[in-house]
Amino acid sequence: MDKKLATTIGAAARVARNRLELTQADVAERIDVATEVYGRLERGGMLPSVQTLLKLCHELHVSADELLGLASHGTASSRTSEPSSAPPERPEVRRLLRTVRQLEAPHVKLLGLVANALGRR
Repeated sequence: MDKKLATTIGAAARVARNRLELTQADVAERIDVATEVYGRLERGGMLPSVQTLLKLCHELHVSADELLGLASHGTASSRTSEPSSAPPERPEVRRLLRTVRQLEAPHVKLLGLVANALGRR
């Protein structure tokens, strides 16, 4: 493993994640890896596969050049041209969504009823 490259990718991913105000768990879920694996990637303990690198670029709104250390962040050529379509969710909402996704359908329905009742207050 190329330790310098792994460290470069991890540092760039951390900067991009923080810029988007996401947690490691948020990014891990979006790129379909375990939170522990993503944490190891950010610390430079592993290199991502090409497929995972592409997912990171998409989810963190950065170019592969930026993650690979070939372009500094913030330059016009290093950002994706696609603007974010939705405002970022608050961390507590993202945590709640992760929990809800693990529930069975009847529990999700019940939770929806509770949420609607709370919204009417």
